[in-house]
Amino acid sequence: MAAVSVAATAPSARGARSRRRPSVWAVFWLVLGALYFLVPLYSVAQFSLEVGPGRYGFHWYAQIFADPQFSSSFLLSLRLALETMAISMVLMVPTVYWVHLKIPRLRPTMDMIAILPFVVPPVALVVGLSGVFDVFPALLSSSQILALMYVILALPFTYRSLDAGMRAIDVKTLTEAAQSVGSSWWRTLLFVIVPNVRSAMLGAMFLTLAIVMGEYTISSLLLYNTFAVYIYYIGNTEAYQAAALAIISFLLTWVAMGGIFLVSRFTGGRQQVQIGATR
Repeated sequence: MAAVSVAATAPSARGARSRRRPSVWAVFWLVLGALYFLVPLYSVAQFSLEVGPGRYGFHWYAQIFADPQFSSSFLLSLRLALETMAISMVLMVPTVYWVHLKIPRLRPTMDMIAILPFVVPPVALVVGLSGVFDVFPALLSSSQILALMYVILALPFTYRSLDAGMRAIDVKTLTEAAQSVGSSWWRTLLFVIVPNVRSAMLGAMFLTLAIVMGEYTISSLLLYNTFAVYIYYIGNTEAYQAAALAIISFLLTWVAMGGIFLVSRFTGGRQQVQIGATR
């Protein structure tokens, strides 16, 4: 009986291993897709490292990093990204929480509002918001107006990420459990809901960072020298520096995407919230 049992289970084990083995076509399309992205990137990287016939080095990268416009534009975009993330989280986390808890019938309306930045062109957004902020001339002449516009620009990504995070938890049960031990609305939001959706919040922040660092239209129309505007200027004036800057911006994008991956990998499924004296 033991021999029969082993003989019966052996084919099933071999079948499971064969099912786990990727097919030839899957490997082919994976390699083809990788080459589609990596070959142009390799060409740009090689061009950015070329300092003479058959000679390579980081001369053009050193010129980019030594340019004062690079550091000023990069720091401006980074500051605007941090401001945009802070404003988006302060506005959207309580809003999405309240919609899920009290007015779930409003979610289709929120979905429609969230996709409006995809429909409205950035030029129309700049003209419309500039007219609105005419009553605040100090704000209109400050770079903070860019952060307010970027909040709208990043709304689809922020809302979708937070909405998915709220759907993954039982908002009503967590709120009722927290209130049963005397927690107020704001304490419930800060110490119960936020720890459960921190992965969604961080994902939205990294997406916002990538959007702000690469946004060109709004900042150029308002005459601010952001990182994307600097990239466009170098691309029109210097060939080798433009290639080096393209590689740098590509690496920044992949750092943001890697941050999203690490957040989802190491925080997903390991969230603990303390309500009262128990977890």
